[in-house]
Amino acid sequence: MEASLTSSFFMIFSGAAVLASIALYTRQPLLIAYIALGAIIGPYGTGWVTDLKLLAEIAEFGIIFLLFLLGLDMQPKSLYSTLKKATVVALLSSLAFAAIGFGLAYSFGFNSTESLIIGAAMMFSSTIIGIKLLPTTALHHRYTGELMVGLLLLQDIIAIFVLLILFSMSQGEFSAANLLRTLVALPALIAIAFAVVRFVLLPMLTKFDRFHEYIFLLAIGWCLGMSEAAHSLGLSAEIGAFLAGISLATSPISQYIAINLKPLRDFFLILFFFSLGARFDLSVLADILVPAILLAALILILKPIIFRYLIHSMSETKKLAWDLGFRMGQISEFSLLIAYVAAEMLLIGREASHLIQATAIISFVVSSYIVVFNYPSPIGISDKLRRD
Repeated sequence: MEASLTSSFFMIFSGAAVLASIALYTRQPLLIAYIALGAIIGPYGTGWVTDLKLLAEIAEFGIIFLLFLLGLDMQPKSLYSTLKKATVVALLSSLAFAAIGFGLAYSFGFNSTESLIIGAAMMFSSTIIGIKLLPTTALHHRYTGELMVGLLLLQDIIAIFVLLILFSMSQGEFSAANLLRTLVALPALIAIAFAVVRFVLLPMLTKFDRFHEYIFLLAIGWCLGMSEAAHSLGLSAEIGAFLAGISLATSPISQYIAINLKPLRDFFLILFFFSLGARFDLSVLADILVPAILLAALILILKPIIFRYLIHSMSETKKLAWDLGFRMGQISEFSLLIAYVAAEMLLIGREASHLIQATAIISFVVSSYIVVFNYPSPIGISDKLRRD
């Protein structure tokens, strides 16, 4: 008998609270707990929660709000400064990581399209893990935090472009016409977004800024409205949400909106990562375990080395370069999103999708332990390393 939505939510959030406690005690990022919970109580585990279609649709809001808040943090001036400083590092490192992923996947018999997508999924580092394990003082007041956030933002922009290309492909075939339509629709949507914000939203926010509930509703409406507009133009809802955030970033009230929407984002992200874990078919694990371990090992070893040399080439110190290299030594939640989108569009098979997911989980766990045992973090293993 299928559990009701209320019962499913009870099992998900109660179970998440238990596993999150264990994750914190073992110095792990919380998203590992949510993925593990999905694998345990999902249809391939105990089968306590089986209505994944509905939960997956609800979980989509998590990614929509994640990208909306990411856009809100992208101030045009600081973004321009970061682009000048770190673009070469972001591009060269992304190409190197993509080549590593493509080469290993192709050598294990995946076809060219699957190998390209697996390679693309290796390009990014986790914004969630990177920021969560960076001391707040370093994040807000030191150059280390500024440079790392800049590199992560640049990777996020590259990830958005990769998603654009994925949405321009159908049934494994790349369509130049689809990509051209996408590239035409994107600037049109950007122009519309900034015009609406300037002439409609900002005057309304200024007039009614005393009513906090109104600001909350307007922000959510704008985010979801842009998501729907993007979808209707052949783009993705996630890209629309990202543009909604960027267009509001210059508003003096953008940080207030970001702070107040974070709990809502976290609620849906729990469902998103749970649904990823629940969709992980454990019967496929035997087929992809060896390539997943090898790929994760390559990423965990080579990412810090590549970042170290590229960042040091920017005239940064070796100590800073190694610090950032290890903090960004895993793959990203965007990698999971790429795997999910590509599988939904039938661009990759189950084995390729599960390879990306397994590699992500392994890299999340090992990378977190490397940082916690060797670098300052809010959950450092010793008093010397524990910093907030």
